[in-house]
Amino acid sequence: MTVIRFWMAHRAELAVLVQQHLLLVLLSTSIAIVIGVPAGILAAKRPRLGRVVLVSASAAQTVPSLALLGFLLPLPLIGGLGPRTALVTLSIYALLPVVRTTVTGIRNVDPAVLEAGVAMGMTGRQLLWLVELPLALPSILAGIRVATVIGVGTTTIAAAIGAGGLGEYIFRGLSMVDSTTILAGAIPAAALALAADGLLAWVEWRIRERRTTSAAAARWSVAAAVLIALLAGVSHARADAPAVVVGSKNFTEQVILGELVAQTIEARGLPVSRKLNLGGTFVCDRGLRAGELDVYVEYTGTAVTAVFHQPVPSDPARAADRAKDLYARDGLTMLAPLGFNNTFAILVRQRDAISFGLHTIGDLQKTAARWKPGFGYEFLQRDDGYAGLVRAYGLTFGSQPRGMDLSLIYRALAEGQVDVIAGDATSALIDEFRLTALDDDRHYFPPYDAVPVARTAALLRHPEIGSALASVAGRVSVADMRAMNAAVDVAHRDPAEVVAAFLARVRARGSK
Repeated sequence: MTVIRFWMAHRAELAVLVQQHLLLVLLSTSIAIVIGVPAGILAAKRPRLGRVVLVSASAAQTVPSLALLGFLLPLPLIGGLGPRTALVTLSIYALLPVVRTTVTGIRNVDPAVLEAGVAMGMTGRQLLWLVELPLALPSILAGIRVATVIGVGTTTIAAAIGAGGLGEYIFRGLSMVDSTTILAGAIPAAALALAADGLLAWVEWRIRERRTTSAAAARWSVAAAVLIALLAGVSHARADAPAVVVGSKNFTEQVILGELVAQTIEARGLPVSRKLNLGGTFVCDRGLRAGELDVYVEYTGTAVTAVFHQPVPSDPARAADRAKDLYARDGLTMLAPLGFNNTFAILVRQRDAISFGLHTIGDLQKTAARWKPGFGYEFLQRDDGYAGLVRAYGLTFGSQPRGMDLSLIYRALAEGQVDVIAGDATSALIDEFRLTALDDDRHYFPPYDAVPVARTAALLRHPEIGSALASVAGRVSVADMRAMNAAVDVAHRDPAEVVAAFLARVRARGSK
């Protein structure tokens, strides 16, 4: 019932996400058919070349989907945020079943039938179009059916690079650790997969039973083409609307901040397109530089160390000046800080802190040899992350750190799967799971003041962006941020609703 209520409350958004999902599946599967069927025919006719084609398609299928997205993201023409990269990735995954079943269908045509065609004076092209392809059609359609069902499930990853689809709810639910939001995306995706499988199974059965004439098959093709064109046309019309594109990283606080930026800009009368829950710092930064994002919220320490790979001053004002200068050199503008510093917090279970007398990160030397650490994937890679932390404090843990999604790491610590983690100082889950933050007594972590970063070109085109964000500069305290995080993570309220209530309070305070 909670999922149904969620769908009813978000029915307009759900309709858009379903449309985006369908469009991605239809277009990627169509691309795979256009490439895969001719490749399969060629592979069937030339066995030596066929082995190369099948091995290549199989190899592409073994690459993890997120890894393939990450590989394609920086490439020119086919890379970048949005549906282009997602379509390339999904088409690659759909190729193997289409190619393999086309090869099988062509090779299984009875040689006697081919000989009869030759005896009737048919050319090679006539044999292919009039004999081999019609007889291979049930096999080819079976491959298309498999590719489509796989595509419906795999398309959920498109949300990680701002391409839309039902994965938006799944990634949002993961960041909030909210099973209702996850199911709100997973159930429609599963229903679409079952519907697609059932429809294509029926078409395949009709063809096998010889009840579908070539004219009827042509009508099916025209209907599919019209559906794709309509979906693409609606999507294109929506994409043509001028909008400020706001992004965010993939954890609760960032989704809230992205919504805060979006609603603040919308209040000035500008349309906003949201690309929230993107795959981390590097995806957002690349999107900003490529012009696919106009603004997102970064942290000063993250900018200097992770984006520009430079040492960051320990003084917050100097760190902000350094970040602002580095961004300016790249044609980007760092705006005034929002008002809070979300530094990393090294967390342990409250009962362990009491039992072992842990007060500072340096105290971990007492237990590190027996403990299992767990960190977010980005923390493991960053210059100001795990490697620097263990060097600064001389820590030697008893096992290699376990990498996991940042949204799951607090629960993993509370449930004893790991013994020490790096979380966010503003996270509401610290109190919710009875965790203790250890004091950074050697001042390893730099300041992480939250700051909007925008493309200078976007600010010049829409000066309202700068004035809008100036209205919330310095207005978001640590307590405000922790309260909003708690409302989303603990009370499971919608981030847009939480932000709207906060902005109403800000306006009320400003009018007094």
